[in-house]
Amino acid sequence: MLELLQTSPLVAGGYVFFIGLCVGSFLNVVIHRLPIMMKRGWEAECASLRNETPPEQTRFNLIVPRSRCPHCGHRITALENIPVVSWVVLRGRCSSCKAPIGMRYPLVELATALLSLLVYLMLGPTLQTVAGLGFTWALIALTMIDFDEQLLPDDITLPLMWAGLVLNIQGMFVPLQDAVIGAAAGYLSLWSIYWLFKLVTGKEGMGYGDFKLMAALGAWMGWIALPMVLLLSSVVGSIIGVGYLIVRKESAPFPFGPYIAIAGIIALLFGQDLLRWYLGA
Repeated sequence: MLELLQTSPLVAGGYVFFIGLCVGSFLNVVIHRLPIMMKRGWEAECASLRNETPPEQTRFNLIVPRSRCPHCGHRITALENIPVVSWVVLRGRCSSCKAPIGMRYPLVELATALLSLLVYLMLGPTLQTVAGLGFTWALIALTMIDFDEQLLPDDITLPLMWAGLVLNIQGMFVPLQDAVIGAAAGYLSLWSIYWLFKLVTGKEGMGYGDFKLMAALGAWMGWIALPMVLLLSSVVGSIIGVGYLIVRKESAPFPFGPYIAIAGIIALLFGQDLLRWYLGA
């Protein structure tokens, strides 16, 4: 893949976009199924702690069972599962019962493809691009899961953190020392805010998943990027929060993880330019 990126940028860009579409389709599966898998695991653990027999459950993971229409149970065929194209051809409806298929599915696929292409354009034909693609895809999944469930799964945040530390052993993005300090500082920064808020108000302002996500970003980009990530996440959260109030005309609790994830992608791709702009200003 790296050789292709280096020899033909135009073909490589199209290839990255296509791969992004396919990965976006898989991310839709992860976003939907991973929380269900986790809840099933929790139920089994709770039953075990109560010395009860865990409830019988059909096999359910990211591979099986095959995707079905939630309305009529129609199995989605390969031709009906082509990213974006199938949704357009089917006009956003199930081929069997004609129930509507949410627009979010093609939007996630398209957003993943566009962000993948942007990673390639910003980082160039390098190993950083390959790593940056994995980083971006993980953050897309975390963003959507947190929006849906107010949950940032350890199955994604912890491997993301360790991947950042391993990749930076040779300083792919930052020196290893900066990455280790970044992971610790990222976790402790939100952990401290959490406990300060709880001591003052008696309420929990965020979840432990936010700490782990910030630790992962620190492992990838080093401690020096953390203030920028926090600032960007606050700005993004404010913009989206105001937009939500305008559209829905009501206030409601919202997860902070998606804004940290969005800020992380911005910092990875544009962090150096933003720092130069700020210092130059």
